[in-house]
Amino acid sequence: MTKRPLLKSIAALAACVPLLGWAAWPEKPIRMVVPYAAGGGADNTARVVAQQMSIALGQQIVIDNRPGAGGVIGEDNVAKAPADGYTVLYDASAFSVNPSLRKLPFDAAKDFIPVSLVATAPQILVVPATAPYSTVAQFLDFARKNPGKLSFASAGGGTGSHLAGEALNEQARLSLMHVPYKGGAPALTDVMGEQVSAYFGNVASTLGYVQSGKLRALAVSSARRVPGLPDTPTLAESGLPGYNVVEWNGVFLPKGTPPDIVQRLGKAVQAAVNEPQVRQKLLQLGLEPAGTTPEAFAKFVQNETGRVGALVKARNIRVD
Repeated sequence: MTKRPLLKSIAALAACVPLLGWAAWPEKPIRMVVPYAAGGGADNTARVVAQQMSIALGQQIVIDNRPGAGGVIGEDNVAKAPADGYTVLYDASAFSVNPSLRKLPFDAAKDFIPVSLVATAPQILVVPATAPYSTVAQFLDFARKNPGKLSFASAGGGTGSHLAGEALNEQARLSLMHVPYKGGAPALTDVMGEQVSAYFGNVASTLGYVQSGKLRALAVSSARRVPGLPDTPTLAESGLPGYNVVEWNGVFLPKGTPPDIVQRLGKAVQAAVNEPQVRQKLLQLGLEPAGTTPEAFAKFVQNETGRVGALVKARNIRVD
């Protein structure tokens, strides 16, 4: 063999080496970073999905909780991890919120690769059971005729319940006063106790109170009605066209991860979410199962980040 063909053969073989390595992925357990506390909504959902993904991939997926700073600590851990497919980020809506509200040690748009949307979480606009309004139209009318009298609770500044309330303020041109709490449970308690006028609660924590008559549901925040409340309209159906504010969960990888791994991990997420038992568990957690391609999820995240950024600017939202 002449020197030139030999060099070409060596170069071709060298180019195949990383491809062979990627083809063998995964060869060891995968670490899934959840940037929130164990036992919370994102953590519970991550464990359900990760267990099924482990079966599809043939390797264990180990949950690593890294809470703090609204998800930023865990996100930063993944942003700086090797791009080899063995460190995965399981994040929530805060991923698209943090760029507008916090100074980040990474670039959320450039340092991560969106892999798949796992699920979305509609919220229910609830008011005290004794409130003098039973529809969104009546609520809006009361708020406009009584400026400064109504308020809305949230699970904390920058949370989904806060942003949903501010989106309502913005689109309906209201002046509902924001009352932040340290979590959803005390917020719900004070709405039931008529200390606060309204709250956007997730389905898992709020539906039971509605069904028992302790709270009144006026509408849901998503574009579609919630199966558990088929007679409760969406806000878009209630005079606020285009209103669609949901929380979500999704999977990301560090930038630079080989495309083959991104696609294979994405297919594992989709397969897990579409498994009947997993879908049922997600529905029980108040989530709407999704499972998308990396390309579709990237567009979703971009749209959500832009929407939140515009809302934060319009409402002058700040977090401590």
